[in-house]
Amino acid sequence: MSTATAPVNSHRRALKSGFAAAVGTTIEWYDFYVYATAAAIVFPSVFFPELDRGLGTLASFGTYAVAFFARPLGGIIFGHVGDKLGRKPALTITLLLMGIATTLVGVLPGYATIGIWGPILLIILRFGQGLAVGGEWGGASLMSVESAPPRFKTFYGGFTQLGNPLGALMASGAFWILAAMGDDVLMTWGWRLPFLFSIVLIGVGFWVRYRVEETPVFEAKIEGHQQSTPILFALKNNWWPMLLGFGIIAMSSGGYVLATTFVQNYATSPEIGLAASVILGAMTIASFVEAVVTLPLAWLGDKVGAKTIMILGSALSLVAVIPLVLFIDNHNVAMIYLFVSVLRLTLSGAWAPLSTLMAQMFRPQARYTSMSLSYGIGAAVWGGLSPAIASGLLAATGNFWTVIAFFGLLALLAILGTVFAPQHSDTAPATGSLNARLDTTAVDTRASGAAER
Repeated sequence: MSTATAPVNSHRRALKSGFAAAVGTTIEWYDFYVYATAAAIVFPSVFFPELDRGLGTLASFGTYAVAFFARPLGGIIFGHVGDKLGRKPALTITLLLMGIATTLVGVLPGYATIGIWGPILLIILRFGQGLAVGGEWGGASLMSVESAPPRFKTFYGGFTQLGNPLGALMASGAFWILAAMGDDVLMTWGWRLPFLFSIVLIGVGFWVRYRVEETPVFEAKIEGHQQSTPILFALKNNWWPMLLGFGIIAMSSGGYVLATTFVQNYATSPEIGLAASVILGAMTIASFVEAVVTLPLAWLGDKVGAKTIMILGSALSLVAVIPLVLFIDNHNVAMIYLFVSVLRLTLSGAWAPLSTLMAQMFRPQARYTSMSLSYGIGAAVWGGLSPAIASGLLAATGNFWTVIAFFGLLALLAILGTVFAPQHSDTAPATGSLNARLDTTAVDTRASGAAER
């Protein structure tokens, strides 16, 4: 009779799972940021030409926000699948859904061709993207974190976080190249190419995801056990850490959107008049910087603590955004390039450890649903509304310092949520009924040593 109680969390298994998570999230975030970039630069004139620049931008950001409000629903749907059937099937479905929605945006006629149906269909497809991302991030995070040895969870969780800068790099790089070809190319047919390229990426991602194993935590603690409906368990037992998670992602979602999408729109507005190629170039280089530092920051999180990195990242991001805005106002191109990268570096501190920090806030049962719902609601509020709030503040006051103050509020919420976030261990044995445990906050170092070998 076997005495093993759980599969071994080996580095080989963790690396394989981490790679699959990175590939999948890169594709998902590429699709997401292709839309975000187009919403900031192209969609106001393609889908809302009847409105002036300001109203067209607000309408475009409105379609952008739709995906954020679809995320909680995606978290519930795919969290249920992931908690009941496994992380792998849920992630396969989200990847296909995102790819189909993004590719269809690439062939969608504009307002000049089909009138109001253009924006309507755009909103529907954006909603599909939101459902996919709502279920993707939590599952990909669990795929990498739950497969990792206990003392290396933040590092392997960083593979999931690596998908964001890589996806942003690909998206902004694609539009940078198109912008260099001239506005006529970009605004007529060129903007469609990055969307259509998604179909190739989805094929690659599906192949990688199909080959990955289910996570050890699901196999040992969830699969085959009696459990309640995940969403009901989450709301009853995990409401407090879910509320803290809502605050934690204020900076990594809302602050990140302000530092990317809103800054692009602000820099290229008629009032500022910066060339689109300048800000797109800066964003592309910054995405590369973010991709380079993500795993080292995650590794550092295992050494000094994920919370420490998260708090420093949020605080320093507030410090970095102020000179960036001043340099944009003065058209100082060299310093714009520098400080866009500096800001993305500090934001990486609030992003790189996020998968592990939030995964360990919840016990294994209903973890996928709890994590995805907390992240999805936070992203809907902070990520979805931040560009509109910032645009409204700027329009109402004509003073960018109101936007900086709002950025500071996001940083404060993220810091407070991080300070009070609980952290549980996956090494404690599961109970037969999977009832909530109160003794899982300490890592069993003897077990972790065996697992790392």
